Amino acid sequence: MPLRRRLGTALTALLASTYAEHAAAQGTAPPRPESKASASAIVYGIVHDSVAARPLLGAVVQLVGDDTLANFGRTIVSDFSGRFSFDSVPTGRYTLGFFHPMLDSLGLEPIARAVAVTGTGAVQANLAVPSPERLRAAVCGAPSGPGAGAVLIGSVYGASGRTPAPGVTVIAEWIELTFSTTGMTRRTPRRTTLTRENGWFSLCNVPGPGVMMLMATRGADSTAIIEVQMPAAGFQRRELYLGSARMVTAAADSTRKIHVGDGRLSGIVRATTDDRPLAGAQVGIVDGPITRTNARGEWTLTDAPPGTRMLEVRAVGYYPVRRAVDIVDSIAPLRVALATFQSVLDTMKISAARTVDMNMVGFQQRRRSSVGRFLTPGDIAVRQPFVTSEIFRSVPGLFLDRTMDAEEKVMMRGVFEDRCEPAIYINGQWMNGITSGDLDGFIRPKDIAGIEVYMVGQVPAQFQPGLGGCGSLVFWTK
Repeated sequence: MPLRRRLGTALTALLASTYAEHAAAQGTAPPRPESKASASAIVYGIVHDSVAARPLLGAVVQLVGDDTLANFGRTIVSDFSGRFSFDSVPTGRYTLGFFHPMLDSLGLEPIARAVAVTGTGAVQANLAVPSPERLRAAVCGAPSGPGAGAVLIGSVYGASGRTPAPGVTVIAEWIELTFSTTGMTRRTPRRTTLTRENGWFSLCNVPGPGVMMLMATRGADSTAIIEVQMPAAGFQRRELYLGSARMVTAAADSTRKIHVGDGRLSGIVRATTDDRPLAGAQVGIVDGPITRTNARGEWTLTDAPPGTRMLEVRAVGYYPVRRAVDIVDSIAPLRVALATFQSVLDTMKISAARTVDMNMVGFQQRRRSSVGRFLTPGDIAVRQPFVTSEIFRSVPGLFLDRTMDAEEKVMMRGVFEDRCEPAIYINGQWMNGITSGDLDGFIRPKDIAGIEVYMVGQVPAQFQPGLGGCGSLVFWTK
């Protein structure tokens, strides 16, 4: 059966040279099969995933005759080493190609190459997914320089049935900061695009390496806002699943509204140290339903909102975990491992030769002599925050408030007003205009060496930018 025609001439042009480059880069060829003593040959090779830098398991490889001399058509699936082999191939010209879900997520049609078979023997013909550099050039054009940015591609599917979702808006945002003698300037660039008929999308010139936030939306359906880590290679792939949810009042808290649906999610929570199941751990979807694990560490959410969501797992004495999950039909149970505070904190040693030690010497001196509040890594660990801003929900006199432009900021109890915006310092640098979202992006809770909290009238001179009339928060990182 002939291979499907490829779409898009930009991607087609780069494929011809991919195979030769891949074969040269391999260094070792796949084992050469034994040729049968007949007027036929063996066509063999390896399917390689250049994006993940490993053999491609489960590729459906087809060899189809191109001329009337070879009425031939065969299909085989690559093994765990990416290998495939066709025996008893008569003399003739052929098209060799493969299908794989990886190609769909990259927006590629089946990749094919020409193969000529003459006489007996064995013909090696490798296949490969194009490299990240070639894919980026094909999608976004040739890079204009080292700062041209990265590319994120992927596909959006419906959570029910996993069918491609066309016309979906995909949004990416990240934070850019510019420091100068006058302070800090903050920008939040945004990229948006629409998915094609097959659900595929691409976003060019996004930060790399770096972290950005990603979501997909269409009408009343949307995904959660998830975090995507862009690698140094400048190419990333992410599939998203779109689902609908309804808003209800939480059973345990009549003031809390949550998103629920007909999705089902289950799994087990274990400790990383000894792999034992953790009973009583709290498992939930962000802004969604919550449950607890049983004595075997097992849990199930039967009213979870479908689609790509954020899962949160907490247990007393363990670092919490937050990660993106795809709540779709027939999803396999999830396994979540939690690390203890001790196992993580034991690895956090401070060297006296490092600059951070000088910062912490000042921290300890002020802690002994000042009237402010001081939080150590142990104090922070007890609070089990997912993100840094959550620490201040349990600090007296501090609040997380949303401003008129819907941005959340850390606020402090003032003297002449109910709440004021404190000055925020990170490693001695004043961060003017920073939001709680910015703060969460800059500093992870596990990276904090200490926090100084000063109310109005308590602030040391070095942490008071002018006559601000409010207090200050000072962060030191490891």
